[in-house]
Amino acid sequence: METAATQDEELVKEAAMINAAEAELKVWEESALTCHNRMRGFSMWPGTFFYAQLDDEEPMKVKVVETRVLEEKMEPTNVIDIGPKKGDGLRLICGDGSVLEIMKLQPITRNVMDAKSFVNGLRGRTARWVKPPEGDKP
Repeated sequence: METAATQDEELVKEAAMINAAEAELKVWEESALTCHNRMRGFSMWPGTFFYAQLDDEEPMKVKVVETRVLEEKMEPTNVIDIGPKKGDGLRLICGDGSVLEIMKLQPITRNVMDAKSFVNGLRGRTARWVKPPEGDKP
């Protein structure tokens, strides 16, 4: 290859091991773009996740499989709701008001599902993102 260059051994940096805790989406302090990029970076292993709570039930860990960032800004809230149009995903509004749309997710002990299937399983309950429960850090 004509553009190939020999690597300068003096400039080599060693990367630290990835910790599963790095894959948590901290939507209360990160933007939608940061969360989306984190999901892309950790998609193979360990996979990104956040904690969701349905009404007053115990928080559950939810793995995020596919996302996209929406251009719109909204008032920050912890309520997770589906978009108004057919084919829209779950709208997770980050602390800065940016919107991360979750297209596919996997609640713990369940199979991967699209946003519509997740909403159908709520049966009228309200889903909210929550900070991780104490003692439940990965």
